[in-house]
Amino acid sequence: MPVTYTLHSPESAVAVFPALVRLYAVVYAEPPYAEGPEQVAGFASCLPDESRRPGFTLVAAADTGDLVGAAYGWTMAAGRWWTRADIEPPADLRAAEKFAVMEWVVHPDRRGEGIGAELIRRLLDGRPERWATLAANPAAPARAVYRRAGWQQVGGSAMPDGTPMHLLVLPLPPVPVRRR
Repeated sequence: MPVTYTLHSPESAVAVFPALVRLYAVVYAEPPYAEGPEQVAGFASCLPDESRRPGFTLVAAADTGDLVGAAYGWTMAAGRWWTRADIEPPADLRAAEKFAVMEWVVHPDRRGEGIGAELIRRLLDGRPERWATLAANPAAPARAVYRRAGWQQVGGSAMPDGTPMHLLVLPLPPVPVRRR
């Protein structure tokens, strides 16, 4: 059976949250993250607030009802940037609305099947923002995936625990204007 993808609004995403938390626990137990129950509980507790942010969208990938991947994010307002950034982004980037990809995860047993690429394609397709942005752990294998997909590093940051992060951006194609 092929993987099915579903697009979720803040309201419908709530039903996906329990499975997303379980997937998060599996993905982030791996090195270099080595997250445990405390971090997973923190992630779970933040989901309701994140889903209320402007522009929140979640794409879920399921196989026979089991969540095998997900990606979600929300609109980072014009003038805003990552709070712990080590350098100021280019002025045009800061001035633009950006789509902040907060999570983009695929179950370890399902990597290499194109699920991650399809998740991000669906998540970013038709977005009104000019840019997508995300923070990536430079020690994670996913960092190479982002580079191959065209994400460019524009700075660095650190997690509250001190873990270094790369701040990445990807230009998004303009949304075509509908003619009446």
